[in-house]
Amino acid sequence: MSEMLFEGFAKVADAGPVGMITLRAKPGAALDAALGTVPGQRQIAGNVAWMSPDEYLIFVPYADAAAKITELDAALVGIHHLAVDVSDSRAVFDITGPKAADVLSKLMPVDFRTLPVGEIRRSRAGQVAAAVWRHEDGFRLFCFRSVARYVFGLLSHSAQPGSEI
Repeated sequence: MSEMLFEGFAKVADAGPVGMITLRAKPGAALDAALGTVPGQRQIAGNVAWMSPDEYLIFVPYADAAAKITELDAALVGIHHLAVDVSDSRAVFDITGPKAADVLSKLMPVDFRTLPVGEIRRSRAGQVAAAVWRHEDGFRLFCFRSVARYVFGLLSHSAQPGSEI
C-alpha cells in the first residue's frame, strides 16, 4: 500500500508496516514470563495490548515478527497457545494534532477526549472493525488491510477543515 497522508484540522497518516502478532494463551505464570509485562483489561503495556481475556496483540518492528513468534513458541512450550503473524493483514494509522479526538469521535462511539493514554478500545469505525488507543502524540488506529483505503477515507473526511465538532 502506498503511503497515505492527509492534513486537515488533524493529521491522518499511514504508519507504514508494523509487526503485529496475535497471541492466544491462557493467563498465568508462563504467559507472564513470555511477555514480561501483561497488560490489564483494555490496556497497552509496553508493546503488548490486551485484546480479550485470552488474546494479546504484540507490536514489534515489522522485520522481527517471525523471530518473535519463534521466541514466544519456545517460551510457551507445553502451554496451549497460538502465535500468529498478522502484520500483513492489518493497516495502521496515526491521527495527531490538538483536535485528533474530534476526528475519531465522529466515527466511533467512544469519548476520545477522556480516553486515557495506554487504554485500547475495540469498536467500529464506519461499520468496520477497528482498534484505537491514545498515546502521548495522539491516537493510533488499526484495522484490516482489506478496508484500509476506506478507513483512510473516513478519517480524512472526518478531519476536513471546517468540520470540527
